[in-house]
Amino acid sequence: MPRYSVHKLRELKAAGRKFAMITAYDYAGARLVEQAGAQIILVGDSLGSVVLGYDSTVPVTMDDMVHHTKAVVRGTEKAIVVADMPFMSYQANADEAMRNAGRLLQEAGATAVKLEGGSHVVGLVRRMVECGIPVMGHLGLTPQSVNQFGGHKVQGKTPAAAAKLLNDARALEEAGAFAVVLETIPAPLARMVTERLSIPTIGIGAGPGCDGQVQVFHDMLGIYDDQRALRHAKRYAVLGAQIRDAVRAYIAEVEDGSFPTEEHSFPMDESTLGELAHAF
Repeated sequence: MPRYSVHKLRELKAAGRKFAMITAYDYAGARLVEQAGAQIILVGDSLGSVVLGYDSTVPVTMDDMVHHTKAVVRGTEKAIVVADMPFMSYQANADEAMRNAGRLLQEAGATAVKLEGGSHVVGLVRRMVECGIPVMGHLGLTPQSVNQFGGHKVQGKTPAAAAKLLNDARALEEAGAFAVVLETIPAPLARMVTERLSIPTIGIGAGPGCDGQVQVFHDMLGIYDDQRALRHAKRYAVLGAQIRDAVRAYIAEVEDGSFPTEEHSFPMDESTLGELAHAF
């Protein structure tokens, strides 16, 4: 069964149909996300924070991304799998960027790559697309630049910043990007960008005016119930508490001897057992 093409997203936009993108970082998560109906999955470098325990996405490596993307691809059949290009995998020079993007498609099996930035990456986006690598852009709060921004702050609030974001979005479209993520920007600006592009916009903290939305798997499922409140994230479950309760119940049953029972054990032929007892 062939995977969806990246062109499907433009078809959805043209038809006025909203779509959801969700992150996944492993085989099990990817299976669940696809089975729930997601047509596009992002293997985000957010795995640095939610899976690997880093303070930001900056420490994530190409090997990390290849490893996790492979697992997600194995867990899916039809979904578009977009893999993030991690920090410094494309900023140093164009040739290295092309090799790294190629790894994510050829070695990891991704459908497309995502990279952060506007005008300064347009030439690279154009070269990738010309070589057959589908590219998703990412504007607004770009997490790999969090040290430069001085934290997770709303972007595009001033006239100059908003105009630059609009121009960057148009430039990415002209370079051949098939979609662009808009992160943590004012909702009216995101709506304006969406209306002016023929390619889909995917919002996270950018309001309801985008063509699609993206959420982090662990945020929406409430895996970390001690995490700081994220205005752009909505919890649809609180699984962290349920997981802890399940593990506590298991520990208690082991300690009091109520698990395992015969139901969870395998029998042995009595004659074989007798022979063993006699021999030893």
